[in-house]
Amino acid sequence: MPPAKFSKGTPITDEDRAEIIRLHGEGKGRNEIARLSGRSLRTVSRICEDAGLTFDRTATAVATEARKTDAKARRAAIIDRAYARVEKLLDRLDTADNGQFAFTASSVNGIETVHLDHVPGQEEKAISGAIGTYLAQAAKLEAIDGDPGVDAARSMLGSLAEGLNRLAGLDGGGDDGGEG
Repeated sequence: MPPAKFSKGTPITDEDRAEIIRLHGEGKGRNEIARLSGRSLRTVSRICEDAGLTFDRTATAVATEARKTDAKARRAAIIDRAYARVEKLLDRLDTADNGQFAFTASSVNGIETVHLDHVPGQEEKAISGAIGTYLAQAAKLEAIDGDPGVDAARSMLGSLAEGLNRLAGLDGGGDDGGEG
C-alpha cells in the first residue's frame, strides 16, 4: 500500500519522525524518504537536520561535475563551429581575388548569379558583421572556460606596477616625498 499523502499543515508525529530517521539510517536519499513517508522534501530535510543527520551528496556532486563537463564540451564544439563558419566566410570574401565572388541579384531576366572580382559593399558589410558576431560569441564562450586566475593575476600585477611607479615617481607627478 502506498504511503498516505499528508496535506499541508498535517502535524508531524513522533512516529513520522522515527520513520524518517529510520529510512535515513538505511541510507535512503531525501527524495526517496519523502516519497516513502508521504512527507514533503522540506519536511524530511527539516526533521533530519533537527536530528543532526545529513545526506550523502556524493552522487549529486558527481552528477553536477558531469553536467559541467558536458556543458564545457558543448561550448567547445560550438566554438569550433563558429570558427569554421568564420573561415568559410573569409574564404568566400577571398574568392573575389580571382574573380569568383558569387553574387546573386534580381534582374529583368529573374534571379541571376554573376561572378565578380570584387565584393559589393553591402555584401562585404554583411559578411564582416557576421564574422564579427561569430568571433565575439566564440570569445565569450571561451571566457567561460578560461582560467579565472589569469585575470586576477593580471589585475594584481597591474596594481603592483602602478604602486611601484608611484613609489619610484614614475607616475608623472614628480617626487612627492620632499626628499632628494
